[in-house]
Amino acid sequence: MADREEAPAHGASTPWGLLAILTVINILNFVDRQLLPSFANFIKPELGLTDTEYGLLTGLFFIVFYAVAGLFMGMLADLTHRPRLIAGAIALWSLLTAASGAAKGFVSMAIPRALVGVGESALTPAAMSLLADRVPSSKLSMAAAIYYLGVPIGAGASLMIAGYLGPMIGWRNCFYLLGAIGMVLALGMLFVRDPRPKPTHAQGLAFGVQMKILWQALRSSRALCAVIAANVALHFAVGAAAFDQLWFVQERGFQADKIAQITGLLVAAGGIAGIFAGGFIGDWWNNNMKSGRPMLLFWMFLILSPLGLLYRIVSPDSPFFFIGVFAGMFQLSATYGPVLATVQDLSPPTARATVTAFHILCANAIGLGIGITVTGILIDAYRAAGEVEPYSSALLTMALLSCIALPAFYLAGKWSQRSDPASA
Repeated sequence: MADREEAPAHGASTPWGLLAILTVINILNFVDRQLLPSFANFIKPELGLTDTEYGLLTGLFFIVFYAVAGLFMGMLADLTHRPRLIAGAIALWSLLTAASGAAKGFVSMAIPRALVGVGESALTPAAMSLLADRVPSSKLSMAAAIYYLGVPIGAGASLMIAGYLGPMIGWRNCFYLLGAIGMVLALGMLFVRDPRPKPTHAQGLAFGVQMKILWQALRSSRALCAVIAANVALHFAVGAAAFDQLWFVQERGFQADKIAQITGLLVAAGGIAGIFAGGFIGDWWNNNMKSGRPMLLFWMFLILSPLGLLYRIVSPDSPFFFIGVFAGMFQLSATYGPVLATVQDLSPPTARATVTAFHILCANAIGLGIGITVTGILIDAYRAAGEVEPYSSALLTMALLSCIALPAFYLAGKWSQRSDPASA
């Protein structure tokens, strides 16, 4: 695909200024999303949740609404004013995050938790579509990677909030505080311009057309289908990690607030390192190698996966334990830039947000949905069967299942080979 020219700046909004704004919003997005897993050792006993119920709250209830609404939001982002769509989404999920802080039991947590997914589902399709319109393809891996700093920084900050701020003001007040911060960012997003011309009324009704373009894109590109499948498999282990804080405390003997502090630092450090490594190497690979960016992800996954499996079975005293925590977040974060850039490059320009939304739907509804929900069911099943370490067994099972990503990334890399490396 020919390199896209960088669009001219509109007002004070440069492509990299827009990227900075969207990255800050994505950080908040993942702080809010990870508050429940980060406070698992406080919320689960207070609300009297079983592991299956906890898995439903962090998995199925959130993911189904997030993923299904995301496809609609992706089409909407291709057909409407994207910054205003993002502003409305931030306001919605922030109000619902605050409402989650008032939960008294499973049902009162499940309702706002599910609807938070509707708000958050609009962000990435619209954001990546905006970035793809403003940033050249040769730099898109790094731009997508920087945007996805929201994952490690947001997840790490959420754990730090649970480890430091939680004991001071309580988990409920933390939910209220994050909701208020979100409302401020929502107001700020209203002042961002959309570089795309205003859609006509006829375009605004073209959801059926967008679905046809999506279907044609998937039929015409085996590489696109394979990279989506690889990311789905990768998210089996990502979903299972929602139980990490419970595993650390109940089977590895850590104190809840202390391990939240330690893993918060490791997640942020590993994630930031992975983000920049994946973004830089992804752009270099795209510009200099015949195989597509997914082949890079195949080699990264092959090299780093053993550490992600090893730390599940070694003692906490082993040096491989915390190295594994770091390596797992590094590996995940290194995929974001190359994967999102590949999806954008293989998407029709008129439906980038729609294809991105479909990719997110698959990764979340299938990958995270299976990863979180099945892990919770497995933990309860292993415990009922008399397993001494049900968390360890379930987490290791899902980590092995996620290795399906290896052949999928390999095939995606082979199918996206090009005769001219500079033509991507």
